[in-house]
Amino acid sequence: MIALLSGKMAYKTPDHVIIDVNGVGYRVMIPFSTYYELPEEGVVSLHIHTSVREDAIMLYGFRTRTEKTFFQLLISVSGIGPKLARDILSNIDTSHLAEALAQGSIQKLSAIPGIGKKTAERLVLELKDKVGKLETAKPALQGAGVAIQAGHLEDVASALMNLGYKEQMVRKAVSSLDASGGEGVEELLRQALKNLMK
Repeated sequence: MIALLSGKMAYKTPDHVIIDVNGVGYRVMIPFSTYYELPEEGVVSLHIHTSVREDAIMLYGFRTRTEKTFFQLLISVSGIGPKLARDILSNIDTSHLAEALAQGSIQKLSAIPGIGKKTAERLVLELKDKVGKLETAKPALQGAGVAIQAGHLEDVASALMNLGYKEQMVRKAVSSLDASGGEGVEELLRQALKNLMK
């Protein structure tokens, strides 16, 4: 199984990257938290979880071991698959997730798209004790400083809909964003998520 990938950044989007490793391009699914920290080009390393199904082999990549550990904890819970686990980590950073699980905050967890009350209760039941033993660090969400271009707001909207938000909610959240200040797409994603979680 692939556990770590290091290579050149060939392509980057909010939900996946392609890493060129000696001429072979690996498509790696990523959460927003990892996307925020990846450069547009250059050499990168990602901690990899390899998901093997009957019809596909999928790679999920994370900037830190902590994120990968939380991802693996999440998919250990019945009813939580790799895509949903990635979406959870895209909506809440590991320190806040650990806090919500430790405190049994069903309301906070069920506010995440794709997580209903029953799933939130199951997450708390199965992971509350486990997360207490982990060291968590709040990721430094640094924007890549990319100049805003016309297509970036569409990228933000597409990424949010891929996370399970309804189109009407997404359009409303994106329309309230102000891109005139030259913020990067990463910052716009954070602002949109903040608007959606209100």
